[in-house]
Amino acid sequence: MPQTLPNPLAQAGANRHLAAAARIFDAPFPLQLWHLASLDAPTVAVVWALAFAWAAGVRLPAWLPLLLALGAWAVYIADRLLDARAALRTGTLNSLQERHRFHHRHRRLFVPLAVSAACAAAWIVFTLMPFAARERNSVLAVAALAYFTRVHSPARPQPASPPLRFPLFKKELLVGVLFTAACALPAIARAAAEASTPLWPLLAAAVFFALLAWLNCHAIDRWEARGQAPRIAFPAYMLSGAGVLLSLVLCFPAPRAAALILAGAASGLLLALLDRQRSRLTSLALRAAADLVLLTPLALLAK
Repeated sequence: MPQTLPNPLAQAGANRHLAAAARIFDAPFPLQLWHLASLDAPTVAVVWALAFAWAAGVRLPAWLPLLLALGAWAVYIADRLLDARAALRTGTLNSLQERHRFHHRHRRLFVPLAVSAACAAAWIVFTLMPFAARERNSVLAVAALAYFTRVHSPARPQPASPPLRFPLFKKELLVGVLFTAACALPAIARAAAEASTPLWPLLAAAVFFALLAWLNCHAIDRWEARGQAPRIAFPAYMLSGAGVLLSLVLCFPAPRAAALILAGAASGLLLALLDRQRSRLTSLALRAAADLVLLTPLALLAK
């Protein structure tokens, strides 16, 4: 029987298709720098704080987003520098991510920047923040400081039979709760004082954002884990679906809170899509995109 010769054009098209499918995409330089310089967390914090204020129908004083940005920036710089220092001390440099190495390489720049940001934040607290708000926020500051100190304290030997721990109370959830509290409490406190809107929709939005922040931290932890880490697409889809349903419930009594939750649901969906495409992204692009997709409330603030 005569053999059919392969079609060179079809073969070339198939090769291009395989090459495109195997292509690894990196983040553009501005997005890389945004992440490596620890500007991602302050940006997300400011956007969500303004979004909570928009949902509550209140205006935040100009110094408050600045305080949030400076505080978050100082904390994240310190966190990454301390992680790098601990890895150097224990000889576990292979556990560091690019953001840690970047901060360590430029520590002579980042240390004075972090100190300056912390001092500027302290000046705002003691000169511009009302005394009542200072007392209220001191509880959050103490909780954050206790968590930060615990995470970066020298490792202590573990008992032979460690006590059982519920997986819910992991550091990703604590980070999500503290981050959400810093973003949402200013707007919720002003809404309560002005009685401008019911508080329960704002509290529902805060709970949803805490779960979204947890999912973000959990996804990053799984993506950066060694070996074949389990996918997070399913919980991301579940959280996104729950957000859509909650926004439908709130659309009439609290349309702005519903819109904010819907924006968060879009972020959850984007995290799921990132998880499905993670093999086609560099680790740096994946990590930067994980925070980039949390900026969906910008669509609400642009109105």
